[in-house]
Amino acid sequence: MQHNRSSLFLGLLLILIGGWMVVTRQVPSIQAWLDNNFIWPMWVIGAGVLVFLIGLITGNPGMAIPASIIAGIGGILYYQQTTGNFSSWSYMWTLIPGFVGVGEILAGLLGERTRRNLSSGLRNLVVSAVMFLAFGTFLGGLSILGDYGAPILIILLGVYVLARGFMRGSRVQDETR
Repeated sequence: MQHNRSSLFLGLLLILIGGWMVVTRQVPSIQAWLDNNFIWPMWVIGAGVLVFLIGLITGNPGMAIPASIIAGIGGILYYQQTTGNFSSWSYMWTLIPGFVGVGEILAGLLGERTRRNLSSGLRNLVVSAVMFLAFGTFLGGLSILGDYGAPILIILLGVYVLARGFMRGSRVQDETR
C-alpha cells in the first residue's frame, strides 16, 4: 500500500513537472512573469509545501513538522530578500521553534498523537513568540513593545513556567493519592 502511494505521488509529480515545462515553452510570457515576480525564497517555500504533500499522500502526518520548518525558513528568507533587512536574522531564528509548533499542530490535526502534538505545538508557539518578541526588542529589530516590553515578556514567561510547574506538580500529587 505504501509503495503504491509513493508510486502514485511520483507519477503525478512527474506529470505536473512535464506539463509545466510544456506550458512555459508554449506561453513564454508565463515564464517571464514568474521570473519577474517569484524570487528564489519562493522555491524554499515550495519545497516545504512539497514535503507536506508527500506526507499527506504517503499517510505520514509527521512530515508536517519538517514541512513547516522548511516553509517557515523560506518565509523568513522571502521577507529578508524583499526588505533587504538581512540583519533581522539575529532575532528571526527564534521563529523556528514556532514552525515546529505549527508542524506539530498540523500533525495532530491530521491524526498523529493528537492530544500530545496539539499540546506540544501550542507550547512551542508560545515559547517562540515570547523569544521572538524579546530578542527582537533587545536587538533593536522590534520597537512595538517600547522600553519595557522585553522585561515584561520575560516576567510573563517566568509566570508561565511557574504556573506550568505548579499545575504539573498538583497533577502528579493527585495521581499518587
